[in-house]
Amino acid sequence: MRLKISYRKPQVLQALRYHFISRREIKLMLILVNVFALLAAALFFFKLITPLPFLMSSVLWISMMVAFWIWLPWLIYRKSRTFRDTFYVNLDENHLTIETEKTNKIWAWREFSSMIETPGFFHLYFDPRSFFLIPKDVFESTDDIQAARKIMREKIKG
Repeated sequence: MRLKISYRKPQVLQALRYHFISRREIKLMLILVNVFALLAAALFFFKLITPLPFLMSSVLWISMMVAFWIWLPWLIYRKSRTFRDTFYVNLDENHLTIETEKTNKIWAWREFSSMIETPGFFHLYFDPRSFFLIPKDVFESTDDIQAARKIMREKIKG
């Protein structure tokens, strides 16, 4: 299956948000900050603490949301030239191949550690921090998406 890939910035930013929010350590940090913010709000409401801890927890919560929802995806998008290029991807039973004007790169399916499917993308992970995005809108039909999904689920163990 041969796919012509060119990314659209809003879609890529959303995919990067999914990536960050799906990380276990980020989920844990968000939960802890939310619990801290709710606890500070409750204690402030019952006048057991001064406004400063409540204000600090609110600033911390807003800072984390801005970092994970806006700043980090934008920074990754800006630094990665891949998201601004157009190239071809070939999916077959044994490999994933990327073809650009200058070079070709072939990965055996065993080189991917895991796959996550989101509404707009297939996220193919090499390790917890390195991944490749395949947009679903580059497929010609839902049957092609199903075929690609089948290949990736069978070949990527993780």
